[in-house]
Amino acid sequence: MFRRRRREQPEQVAEQEPAAPVREYGPWDADEPHPESDRIDLGGLRLPHNPDFDVRLASVGDQHVGVVVLYEESSLQLQALAAPRSSGLWDEVKTKIVSQAKHLEEQEGPFGRELAGEMRVESTTRPARYIGVDGPRWFLLAVISGPAALDETVAAPYIDFLKDVVVVRGDEPMAREEPIPLRRPNEQTSEKSDERPGLNPFKRGPEISEIR
Repeated sequence: MFRRRRREQPEQVAEQEPAAPVREYGPWDADEPHPESDRIDLGGLRLPHNPDFDVRLASVGDQHVGVVVLYEESSLQLQALAAPRSSGLWDEVKTKIVSQAKHLEEQEGPFGRELAGEMRVESTTRPARYIGVDGPRWFLLAVISGPAALDETVAAPYIDFLKDVVVVRGDEPMAREEPIPLRRPNEQTSEKSDERPGLNPFKRGPEISEIR
């Protein structure tokens, strides 16, 4: 809501409504209009709040490099990377994944072309589905593994989750494919947040653990 410019001006400036999203679903860029909802603020990613999901930060040393979301017998891994302004990364990353993993095939999915097949986890294999989304100066890689990689019905909660993710790229210079920084919710700075009203990161309190 805007304040009156001068006390003597009687007219009331109308409250501005948030701009309506121009796309049906995300992942969203933080600077584009997107639906207001409860999200977990992890710095570079804002994730939908779903009490059925177990959300964990994946860390290398002291750096948080990704997110793992666990639900029933499946999982969703998310990693946001910096990308060039002029082009996306998915075609390049897709080629790398295919060269390193066997039994992967391209298929059409809700976010465009994706890969499906198997991934190796230690000494065993596990069904996997690789989804890439190119955004403005960022790239989001999502890997669904377990039964949800094979069954669209089982995958539906993960797809809905992914459609409401918000990526916060920021304005800082970053190297190509550099992980966009993440943080635990309790590591947020004391500065006033610029989020729109109504976004409550947690309803049940912080429940983010770490995977190293």
